[in-house]
Amino acid sequence: MTASKTVIALNQDQMGHGNRELGQKVLGTFLRKTVALNQLEAIVLYNGGTQLVGPDSPVLAELSSLEQNGVDILPCGTCVEAYGVDVKVGRVSNMDEIIAEMDRADKVITL
Repeated sequence: MTASKTVIALNQDQMGHGNRELGQKVLGTFLRKTVALNQLEAIVLYNGGTQLVGPDSPVLAELSSLEQNGVDILPCGTCVEAYGVDVKVGRVSNMDEIIAEMDRADKVITL
């Protein structure tokens, strides 16, 4: 049995809705625990999620660690520009590449 390729999509700067501080804390915990996900290929970020690759990100260390372990961190270039994000981790991408990553994945987890 082959392992399935997984992509995580982040469309906001927290996990879930409600208390932002709690949502960011929970997201940090989730990202630290993603080592349990077999074959995590990429994390794509769009809209508010792109703020997570900036210098003030509450999960910058977690994303950097994932990138160092071979996970592609791909923020949407249009969104980076719209939010004025100074990208500190990952590689600025575009919607064509984000769609291609999702299409290649066996599983996409959207948070």
